[in-house]
Amino acid sequence: MLDRRIRYFMAVAEHSSFTRAAAALHVSQPALSQLVRQLEESLNAQLFDRTGKTTRLTDVGEAYLQYVRRASQELQEATRVIHDVNDLSRGSLRIAVTPTFTTYLVGPLVEAFHSRYPQITLTVHEISQERMEDLLQVGELDVGIAFGDVNCPDIEAIPLLNETLALVVSTRHPLAKEKSVGLQTLNTESLVLLSKEFATREQIDSHCRKHGIHPKVMMEANALGAVIEIVRRTLLSTLLPVKTALAQEGLVAITLEPERLQRTVVLMRRRDAYQSVAARVFAELAVEVSTRLEQETSLTPKMFPPSS
Repeated sequence: MLDRRIRYFMAVAEHSSFTRAAAALHVSQPALSQLVRQLEESLNAQLFDRTGKTTRLTDVGEAYLQYVRRASQELQEATRVIHDVNDLSRGSLRIAVTPTFTTYLVGPLVEAFHSRYPQITLTVHEISQERMEDLLQVGELDVGIAFGDVNCPDIEAIPLLNETLALVVSTRHPLAKEKSVGLQTLNTESLVLLSKEFATREQIDSHCRKHGIHPKVMMEANALGAVIEIVRRTLLSTLLPVKTALAQEGLVAITLEPERLQRTVVLMRRRDAYQSVAARVFAELAVEVSTRLEQETSLTPKMFPPSS
């Protein structure tokens, strides 16, 4: 375990405040300040600039923080190594997914994993890809499921499946019986889309700009379930993965021509991190389940409703 003075130093650096750090640690501010002072004296260096309204790291403090974070991460991984059990009779796994996978991939994957290894505790987070990469880098996640555009070179991306986005409408929509429509159709459709913090929205906006499309976005939502329910209950349309639409009652997916919006779904993990047996097995199972889902989709006779 890290020295208490170092843990207190990290807390102050994280909160940029002795007051907030003390509250988070459930200690008094004088005790916290005293221990940080002792650390600075032992290092013969000033770690914080206390002169302004906000407590800031000095240049020396910034450099020191990088090393103690790395040490903390390695100690956490060492603890996990000690508690890792090869027969998977106990253990834990921390995973994260971006929202569009929740409806069709996460359910079958978690079901398969839990049925085989019921003693492993799973923690599942639904977060943005940017946040996911940050947490993987600092060792607070074991694996993540997102898209192929990984920004950090320290993160390994294992391809799982290819995903195609389509125009998704309710069965009452005037276009519901069409097999495909041109991209220009988006200029006349009233859309509800995921909000801009989602990678899916970024990809949609980029695809539209590339093809000179100017969609009329009538609503935005920061939850996939809200988008699906709005489309189901109104004549608004949206752009979502085909597999997401197939997993929902009352929705149909209409392919966009001539150039489809496609992306690769990947499993992400930090290259140099310790991989527990549970994490390795989960990654293998993710590939297995994804392959099966792609095969099932390709064999589905009615991916899109028949044209009239």
